[in-house]
Amino acid sequence: MKKPINNVDTAVILAGGENKRFPALKGFIKIDGIPIIEKTLGILKGMFDEVLISTNMPEAYFHLGVPMVGDMLPSSGPMAGIYSSLLNAKGNSIFVVACDMPFINADIIRFVCNEHGKISKRINVDATIPVYGNEPQPLFGVYSKTIISRLEKGIAEGKTALKRFLGEINTHFISASDIKAIDFNGRSFVNINTVEDYKAVIRNASA
Repeated sequence: MKKPINNVDTAVILAGGENKRFPALKGFIKIDGIPIIEKTLGILKGMFDEVLISTNMPEAYFHLGVPMVGDMLPSSGPMAGIYSSLLNAKGNSIFVVACDMPFINADIIRFVCNEHGKISKRINVDATIPVYGNEPQPLFGVYSKTIISRLEKGIAEGKTALKRFLGEINTHFISASDIKAIDFNGRSFVNINTVEDYKAVIRNASA
């Protein structure tokens, strides 16, 4: 049993996107010959006691041998995946990452989780989210079970914009300067939404 990172026992890979702008499941895009989701799983399994995949297409991910969680409420965004994962997670908090982020690394994951643990000892905090490029990065952060009822309410009301939601709960935003000390170029937050994004990632994969 792995030692939890400041009590964040569970990691969740969000793989429930509709893939409207990319012609294949983005988690299986290969970078240097390895599917993104397999690389991500390799990192997370070495850090967390529990790793889940949030998906409504379990048949596509079954071969990875990881527990899967389907959306328990209908939603067009990641809030439903976070909601369902929180309900199913063993611990009180989850670390969330999108399936299409090819350059995540253990150091930045550990830093975000440890920040959540430290701030939670002083104040009530529902989420811990890094900021980079003047924007919060909600698909690379920690969420606590304290938000389950508010997620359910937001989804029921069709208010599924995750960045808006973060402004309505007790979110601890990690400053960009703190993030840059570990990941100066923000590579951990690069994601692939379009074919153009993919081409840019391939060009920079060896950078």
